[in-house]
Amino acid sequence: MSSAATISPAGGALIELRGVSKTYGSGAAALNALSGIDLSIAAGEFVAIMGPSGSGKSTAMNILGCLDTPTTGQYLFKGAHVEALSRDQRARLRRRYLGFVFQGFNLLARTSAQENVELPLLYRGDSAADRRVAATRALQSVGLGGWEGHTPAELSGGQQQRVAIARAIVTNPSVVLADEPTGNLDTRRSHEIMGLLLALNRDQGITVLMVTHEPDMAAYARRMVSFVDGRVARDEVNPHPITQAPQATQLAGSV
Repeated sequence: MSSAATISPAGGALIELRGVSKTYGSGAAALNALSGIDLSIAAGEFVAIMGPSGSGKSTAMNILGCLDTPTTGQYLFKGAHVEALSRDQRARLRRRYLGFVFQGFNLLARTSAQENVELPLLYRGDSAADRRVAATRALQSVGLGGWEGHTPAELSGGQQQRVAIARAIVTNPSVVLADEPTGNLDTRRSHEIMGLLLALNRDQGITVLMVTHEPDMAAYARRMVSFVDGRVARDEVNPHPITQAPQATQLAGSV
């Protein structure tokens, strides 16, 4: 068993968790979701976060995504103490630096792909012209050029997740947090999505943190962190990560 401290990310840490614990409830009803987590992640890493249900991996991801705060311990992002930020400050950090991809896509049903991708820019206050250009570029980058006007009901599951990834990267984030991004997809579409995440990490230098319970999806990551009972049970480099996506991932707009 190795600890997170045994890995020294090159170039210094982008993200650090120091002794992070999270407790829900109090007294006899208290639930310790995390118990003194130490984790260091460098810019440009591709990390798979794994573990059984109730292991703490989702709680850790929520804290990393500034959606929750630790009960004790420190969370540093680019050296800033996130646990000391206000709710509004954490929201600004999310908008500027983080992109999110979810298992359920979380697209607005009656809204076009273009408009779904523009949403983070709308919240940020960008002009309509800038939003349109950026969203079109993001959709093209995930192989959906020409699909801008289609609603989720007119897209396959794989295409919907491509739209979700375009939405995650349209703000040029430093980090993409992907929570079971292939959980609702068949094998072929799963590898297509992993190919896209791999390309974002390799070609654009985006740090990817992915929660998954699927070993064949985790195989794309260069590092694997496993949680058990609220602790990091294993933190190791993947000696043979998948470095080239299957050819199917190159099919733009695959259905």
